[in-house]
Amino acid sequence: MATYAIGDLQGCFEPLERLLRSIDFDPARDRLWFVGDLVNRGPDSLRCLRFVRGLGEAAVTVLGNHDLHLLCVAEGIERARKRDTLDEVLAASDRTELIAWIRRLPLMHVEGAFALVHAGLLPEWTVGKARALAAEVEAELRAPRYRAFLERMYGDEPDRWDDRLGGVERLRVIVNAMTRLRVCEAGGAMVLRFKGEPGEASDGWIPWFDMPGRRSRDHTIICGHWSALGVCTRQDLLSLDSGCVWGRGLTAVRLEDRALFQVHCPPGSGQED
Repeated sequence: MATYAIGDLQGCFEPLERLLRSIDFDPARDRLWFVGDLVNRGPDSLRCLRFVRGLGEAAVTVLGNHDLHLLCVAEGIERARKRDTLDEVLAASDRTELIAWIRRLPLMHVEGAFALVHAGLLPEWTVGKARALAAEVEAELRAPRYRAFLERMYGDEPDRWDDRLGGVERLRVIVNAMTRLRVCEAGGAMVLRFKGEPGEASDGWIPWFDMPGRRSRDHTIICGHWSALGVCTRQDLLSLDSGCVWGRGLTAVRLEDRALFQVHCPPGSGQED
């Protein structure tokens, strides 16, 4: 039995098939951990959703920003964007079941020494604290009132954590950190507009995983989201978005020995957000 963590799919199903063949994946024996963003910008979002959902307990998937965007578009809360490739999902005969499945996905998964999240964690949070905060968002998404939360989920403020936060502002900070974060100001505020490589960041902007005093260093955080960073592996971090949808690669890491596997991806379309 092996567990493989896989970077952002973004609707790239054919590379996923090749990657799984290369690792001899067997759903009766192995498990897959997906870092989120199963959909959008690539050509096969519907196939990706159906495949991962069909794996059942052989797969763990956390929510990414594009997955949340699909929820909002499906509910009529957000308009589709110019470069979205979600029409096939929205027109699918099993759309209702797929959207309900996405809405019940976790925002974060913790198992042993590993923590799976799409983007990042704020430096004040231990892994235990972050998992409890993720559960607050998950409860809102799974509740009958979930549309009310989705309608107010978007926004860049507040830009930092405060234990005194409540209501939708509290939930928005949690969502933004776990699905959008790349860098923070030295004082801890999230800089959500930044999408470039670490060396392109303004002075005083620090990758979230290098923030001084980060309290989640006792786990290996597995994430994606930051395609400009590319694959980054170290004891406390496995960042796996290698830009498949941009024509680079789709990456998996076997957690038992941290062996890396990668397949080349054909050029996609779209711009990152």
